[in-house]
Amino acid sequence: MSEQRSEFQNINGLRLLLPNWPASPQIRAFCTTRAGGVSKAPFDGLNLGRYVNDETAAVSENRARVVALLPSEPVWLKQVHGTRVWDADMAQTEAIIEADAALTTKSNTVLTVMAADCLPVLISSPDGRVIGAAHAGWRGLVEGVLENTVDAMQAKTGLSDADQYLAWLGPAIGPAAFEVGEEVRAAFHEHAQKHALASPAEAFIAIDSKPGKYWANLYQLARQRLLSRGLARVYGGEFCTARDQTDFFSHRRDGLSGRFAAFIWRR
Repeated sequence: MSEQRSEFQNINGLRLLLPNWPASPQIRAFCTTRAGGVSKAPFDGLNLGRYVNDETAAVSENRARVVALLPSEPVWLKQVHGTRVWDADMAQTEAIIEADAALTTKSNTVLTVMAADCLPVLISSPDGRVIGAAHAGWRGLVEGVLENTVDAMQAKTGLSDADQYLAWLGPAIGPAAFEVGEEVRAAFHEHAQKHALASPAEAFIAIDSKPGKYWANLYQLARQRLLSRGLARVYGGEFCTARDQTDFFSHRRDGLSGRFAAFIWRR
């Protein structure tokens, strides 16, 4: 789907990426960049990840600067490259929420997912009644984290109208930078065959100089999985975290790296 690129804006000293998608007016969303934080190299500057060996005080200050722009403290997940979807409408009974996606129907409940090459995906129903956020690395993507998120959102509202849902693909490692092995390509092909889905072959380009290696297109793979649930209104997917060292963290590029985050809430 073609559309104008998402736009960067400077707000309260932070450089934020604002999704360009026709979501309901009550939906608010943005993605942070590296700019505006206090973390030192190699996490400079707005690192929001607590589990990357950055200084705790720096991460707390960085998070406080972002929270100042939000209506409430975000639902912070401990992401484990899985497929669990957390229902943020429920009373929180876990000190640390291990999940890779979350949903809510409540106003001013802020969902967030962090990334540094993996794909952050924000999803909204057409009326904004339910929203979701998912962290889609290749492992979670192949196992169905996006399908689980859409299914859980539909079950929450009791409506089977995924063809009217919208999704925004945040910054991730691009198709000319994400090198994977045969095991990754095979995992997606096997899943497609098992579930009678369209072939993901076009999302993998063989690297001539490296037998058994491929350039993988996370954006295309995510679009295919969303489409398998009827969700075709997909926006974003314009960036490459590995190539854009100024704006985005990249684990693949830097090894030791911070995390940026995508946020979504309904007013």
